[in-house]
Amino acid sequence: MSRDEAVGVPADVMAKVADVDGWMSPGQAARLYAAARSTRAGQQIVEIGSFRGRSMIVMASAAPEGVALVAIDPHAGNDRGPQEIDGFVAEADDDNRVFLANLAAAGVAHRVLHVREFSDAAHAHVTGDVAVLYVDGAHRFAPARADIRDWGARVAPGGTLLIHDSFSSVGVTLAILRELLVGRRFRYVGRSRSLAEYRADLDGTGRSVAVNALRQLAQLGWFVQNLLVKVVISLRGGRLLERLTRRPAEWPY
Repeated sequence: MSRDEAVGVPADVMAKVADVDGWMSPGQAARLYAAARSTRAGQQIVEIGSFRGRSMIVMASAAPEGVALVAIDPHAGNDRGPQEIDGFVAEADDDNRVFLANLAAAGVAHRVLHVREFSDAAHAHVTGDVAVLYVDGAHRFAPARADIRDWGARVAPGGTLLIHDSFSSVGVTLAILRELLVGRRFRYVGRSRSLAEYRADLDGTGRSVAVNALRQLAQLGWFVQNLLVKVVISLRGGRLLERLTRRPAEWPY
């Protein structure tokens, strides 16, 4: 997907999430919608890191009847978003309340099982393979790597793995390089901004692994650009950045 547009997402679905807090561009919504739409009855979609429900509403609106949807988020006041790693315990219950209210308002609450646990403790709540796995949890290297490694192992052959903040967050990017760069299972499909899509259909041959690695390494230029943007914003240089780029100075996502 070359342009950041909600291609293929019905207007009513985008309207449902228009006022829902979260970091999801129209192009990312389109990629999530397409992945969920490709599932069939009896399969399941698992999301790690739901925040206030923006992405889950999109996927639940797309998934055919009979597809199970699981949202894993402890709503513990940590890893809430950019530069909100810890110290937001007071907001935790409010995040949970708003998340549930948003699902209900969108008409998808009855379809979604919310597991209010950290992802490493949530495996027992999910049985069987996962057709679509969306990882948007903790962005630090260790938990991000564990999500990609341990939950990724549960993705069914041919299934889809989506990772937010890829080639943007340092921790997530390092986890991808460690687990997927020269892996023999997940093929890099592409990305919408920082939402990277992988498919569990790599044939594992030396040539395919090498080509797959090169396609991922090609994203590192964009990663460096994102780091520079974050540094400038952190140094309160947003106005200068806007003048140079003629675009809003926003945290990359």
